[in-house]
Amino acid sequence: MIIHRAGDRPSAAAGTEYFTGTVRFDPVVGRDDPSPTKILSVTFEPGARTAWHTHPAGQTLHIVSGMGLAGSEGQLSECCALETPSGSNPENATGTAPRPTVR
Repeated sequence: MIIHRAGDRPSAAAGTEYFTGTVRFDPVVGRDDPSPTKILSVTFEPGARTAWHTHPAGQTLHIVSGMGLAGSEGQLSECCALETPSGSNPENATGTAPRPTVR
């Protein structure tokens, strides 16, 4: 068993290849083993977003603070949760409007 205390693992800045604005990752679940499960707490500062991308295995996002933006086909809408089912694989982007930080 591995026990982590809040804040004992450093945040990582998101790469500029896939994100615009200030975005940081905080690990929640996931290691270097072959498990397909990885959970991150991702913080988007106001106006930050991802580049358009796909998730062939699917993705689920839950906004826990602020108002997120998410969408596909070039259209972004405000949201609090987003599910991309495995196999649907639409090109999508997520981020935040230029107001409170989203986490």
